[in-house]
Amino acid sequence: MSITERFAELENTRRSLAEVNADPGSLIIERILSATEAIIKGRRTVLAGTNNYLGLTFEAGGIEAASLALHEQGSGTTGSRMANGSFASHIALEQAFAEFYGYPGAMIFSTGYQANLGVLAGLVRAGDKVLIDAHSHASIYDGCKLSGAEFFPFRHNDPDDLHKRLRRLGAAAKGALVVAEGLYSMLGDTAPLAEVMAVVDDYAAYLMVDEAHSLGIYGEHGLGVCEAAGILDRVDFITGTFSKSLGSLGGFCVSRHEQLNLLRYGSRPYIFTASASPSTIASAHWALQQIKTRPQLRERLWANVDRLYQGLLKMGYHLSAAPSPVISIRVEVLTEALSMWNALLEYGVYVNLVLPPASPDGAPLLRCSVSAAHTFEQIDTIVSAFAAARES
Repeated sequence: MSITERFAELENTRRSLAEVNADPGSLIIERILSATEAIIKGRRTVLAGTNNYLGLTFEAGGIEAASLALHEQGSGTTGSRMANGSFASHIALEQAFAEFYGYPGAMIFSTGYQANLGVLAGLVRAGDKVLIDAHSHASIYDGCKLSGAEFFPFRHNDPDDLHKRLRRLGAAAKGALVVAEGLYSMLGDTAPLAEVMAVVDDYAAYLMVDEAHSLGIYGEHGLGVCEAAGILDRVDFITGTFSKSLGSLGGFCVSRHEQLNLLRYGSRPYIFTASASPSTIASAHWALQQIKTRPQLRERLWANVDRLYQGLLKMGYHLSAAPSPVISIRVEVLTEALSMWNALLEYGVYVNLVLPPASPDGAPLLRCSVSAAHTFEQIDTIVSAFAAARES
């Protein structure tokens, strides 16, 4: 099959989704109104699938910071961090992340995807062993592939299986890299990081945790699930993104190891891409300060989580995990999931439609992400829409 003939396979996929009116790629936000509302298909719609956990995207402080950076530093850097793309604002944000975590250093990447890609491709190489949670994000799988290291998935959230797989490696387990996430983005379940860390310590391995969906949400100070699990002084590398709780664009890595700075010289995704624009850096820096100084954002978010979770639970929906800002409803029958997703849009609510093979357990999901910016009235609208969609 030629390269161009493969487009026929993609066209078949696109057409099959379009035939059942369930092509997520064709959904257009015609006009964004706020952190929680938009016009979709000409209708005012509550957004319940955006990962805008702290609801900061429309706050005046972030917009003003981005606007000022845009006017003072221009629309883009036009170069990589290893060329002309390291502005003072990039360095300042790296210092802010290092101070936030109490670590000696941090690295900023252009996207969260590139953070995982760049860290893994720089840390490990052919001959190294990496063990990753089976539900890991695509960026973690892709980073392992790019690195050339041998990698092995272990059963999702199963420290015992991790222990068995490390034991099978024998002497090679020492110095192996274990990768997990704080909050898993599809099912909304958190990793048992204290138990995972104990296994990692037993084998003198290293632990990397992706806090993309948990930064600003978990822990006394909002540092993530690592903080909540009490392992900040032992975890080796933490990655994350600016595009969820921080409401911007970019990614980061922090580490308790002082040598992290040297990764800049061996990470191709870091070296060979343009650095993040000044405006996104500025808005992310502003948002990081909000995590530090406004714990009420987390309090409001968790109040909304509880209200939505309990509302769906009372209706008898099969929820995939304990309460978290990601609340996924498992729908066993594909046609039912498709019809419900479309019905929710008709009732003015947008959620994420997750179809196999993207869904971790092979069953369709209707994925909600809760925001601190949601009002209780909007949460009730979401619950009512789910009730109506099931009856339609």
